[in-house]
Amino acid sequence: MSKPCLCNVTQDSPQDSPVETTDTRRQGDHTPITDLRRPVNEMARVLKTTPVHIASDLSGGAIAKWSHDAFHEVVEPMTDHVIMTYVGTVQRLERRSGNSIITGTARDGAITIIPAGSRSRWDIFQPMEIIQLYLPQATLARVAGEVNIAVPTDLVERTADPDLVTSRLLVSAAESVEGNETLDKLFRQQLSDLLATRLLSAHAGLPPTYHPAVGGLSPMVLRRAIERLQSDSDADVSLTALASDSGLSRFHFCRAFKESTGLSPHNWLRQYRLEQAMVMLRDPHNSVAMVAASLGYASQTAFAAAFRKLTGETPSDWRRRMR
Repeated sequence: MSKPCLCNVTQDSPQDSPVETTDTRRQGDHTPITDLRRPVNEMARVLKTTPVHIASDLSGGAIAKWSHDAFHEVVEPMTDHVIMTYVGTVQRLERRSGNSIITGTARDGAITIIPAGSRSRWDIFQPMEIIQLYLPQATLARVAGEVNIAVPTDLVERTADPDLVTSRLLVSAAESVEGNETLDKLFRQQLSDLLATRLLSAHAGLPPTYHPAVGGLSPMVLRRAIERLQSDSDADVSLTALASDSGLSRFHFCRAFKESTGLSPHNWLRQYRLEQAMVMLRDPHNSVAMVAASLGYASQTAFAAAFRKLTGETPSDWRRRMR
């Protein structure tokens, strides 16, 4: 990256300035050209605030740290890829792209990717802190050429995917924002290229898949465990069965599962069932009591308490808001 510019954007903030757009489009994108917005401007509009810190460079890339409130907004297409991670939070979020609805859990060690030129609606239910990298497509193409990575350089959409490696790199990049500009220059240049290399190897031109953290379960074992947990059959989802299927002890399975997903098997299953509840609650013919019983809760009260703990809303309030 070129020489970074550290700035406090409380003055001349992008929130108060006109939204800048461009008529360029991503390499390999054959859709009609539309106006694309600069990421920092679009994020300021959506988050209704300005970055806590931001460091930009002459090529157009930037790293920004935000602290924002809950919001329910459409993120319009942007000029650059946006890669983000979460700081000190565990909460559900929801993303809608076209006809698909994706839910995930924002937490330390998880990342989200918004590819350049894409459009999606986001429902964030509680305040959170995030770190975002704005990465130009040209940077990805340059790094791919330099390291001879023979894969498509368009990034794949991700929603709160576990990727501890990328998350830690983003946190390291943000921490340098608060240091001395001269001393940080070389560090940020190297880190930017390292992040691009990581994204190309793990998140470019491939279908969504599970990416376990270092020390976690292998992709095959993690996929098998999640398929068992998601099963609607009478499959044994006890900790003993899950551990046996993975070839690990219960202790080592729990630790590896949490390193891969950010959640214990119990909390992962509870979150998955509540996400299923959201799907069922969208159908007005399903009563809250029926949803609770279908998901195995002992009572409607127990279901409502678990739902509110994750979302901050009761099932009835959530249903009314989603209509």
